[in-house]
Amino acid sequence: MVDEIDDRVRNSALLAVVIGSFLIPFMGSSLNIALPVIQNDLKINVILLSWIPTVFVLASAAFLISFGRLADIHGKKRVFSYGVIIYTSASFLAALSPSGTFLIIFSFLQGFGCSLMFATAVALLSSVYPPHRRGEALGIYITSVYAGMFFGPLLGGFLVENLGWRSIFLFNVPLGLFLISLITLKLKDEWKGSECEKFDFKGSVLYTISLTLFLYGFSTLKSLFGLLMFFAGIFGLLMFVWEEKSSRSPILCLEIFKRKLSSFSALALLLMNIAITAIWILLSLYLQNLRAFGPQLTALILSVQPLMVMLLSSAVGRTADHHSNRIFSVLGMVVVTVGLAVFSFIGQNTDLLVIVLALSLVGVGLAVFASPTTAIFMGSVGRRNYGTASATVSTMIYVGQTMSLGIMLFIFDQYLGNVQVTASNSAAFLLSLKTAFTIFAGIGVLGVLVSILMDNKLRDDKVH
Repeated sequence: MVDEIDDRVRNSALLAVVIGSFLIPFMGSSLNIALPVIQNDLKINVILLSWIPTVFVLASAAFLISFGRLADIHGKKRVFSYGVIIYTSASFLAALSPSGTFLIIFSFLQGFGCSLMFATAVALLSSVYPPHRRGEALGIYITSVYAGMFFGPLLGGFLVENLGWRSIFLFNVPLGLFLISLITLKLKDEWKGSECEKFDFKGSVLYTISLTLFLYGFSTLKSLFGLLMFFAGIFGLLMFVWEEKSSRSPILCLEIFKRKLSSFSALALLLMNIAITAIWILLSLYLQNLRAFGPQLTALILSVQPLMVMLLSSAVGRTADHHSNRIFSVLGMVVVTVGLAVFSFIGQNTDLLVIVLALSLVGVGLAVFASPTTAIFMGSVGRRNYGTASATVSTMIYVGQTMSLGIMLFIFDQYLGNVQVTASNSAAFLLSLKTAFTIFAGIGVLGVLVSILMDNKLRDDKVH
């Protein structure tokens, strides 16, 4: 029983998840700061440059559901541990990359390791913490994620400016080795929810290939090949749903999504991540290439958003444990949408205070939204499906991130093409920036509507 688990085990599991959840966004946020430097050092165009973070989230998203199911069957700690090992090794190899192509390959391997970790992080916490303490644990988990995003640009900007972009990859290695030691020495137990069930290999392969085709196609929709891949991915995902309905041990329990509360909360998480993910890349290129700010100053400005999330998430999680979650999701999505709307008016000489204000709004809104919405989704599924449910949450995050970056790539392709962002094409870049933020604000409005539907369903469930 979860109530009988020793607090020392809970604390060790929480520490392991916190460190792992810090490393991954630290890498992502510091990489965003380093992109202009990588572009100049490796002499690559903006489209190839954008594929470095895109392929990371693509790999992360494609394998999450399969790894979540493996965690339910073979153990959440084991799967999490393998992820740490692969992620740490890939970080070391990425630091040695001689070209943009190699860096993309090793970013893919980092994403593969990341998917093992993120597929099990929420499930591991949900397995060791009882429901009345879960919101606080998830709040700490989200705090660690955004602590990584906060320190990523600050420390990453310092490392890039003083030691070069390769140092941000090497930074992961000692922390990864410490995390491996912590898991090995402190977490002796294992947590399984479906130990006697079989792994649906056919469904896993079909899902991974189909989602990869869908996300790759979405990222390259302008080309005929990308369009074909997009529709092939949709067809494959429909085939996957059909296959899972007849499977005795599906990798994704579709029964979860028959519950409106599960569907609405998962969709809200997806829309939130589509709306906010590309912000950092867009603003990093804007501040460094158009406003001529250095990496460290850019990092300081961008760190405002994760700072808000880091400061507020734990308190929001504790509050949501003792009060209704309902209002948090709607309010958070509204505040984020307002922040995105402010960005849609960005210009060549926009006051930095306006940019900081908009970043603050996005950060506060995300802090209010994230842990309560995640707790609502996890609370709507059974314990035996925690691994799959955790992977589903992460899938919504990474599919949302990939779609966000895909929208950004499509807009860049429309307005800029295969060129570097410079002062000479600043007008086209600004137009692409405004277009992107307008689209993301519209997605935020859709997220508000979905959050209201989730709120109404949660209220009805409490009444009945």
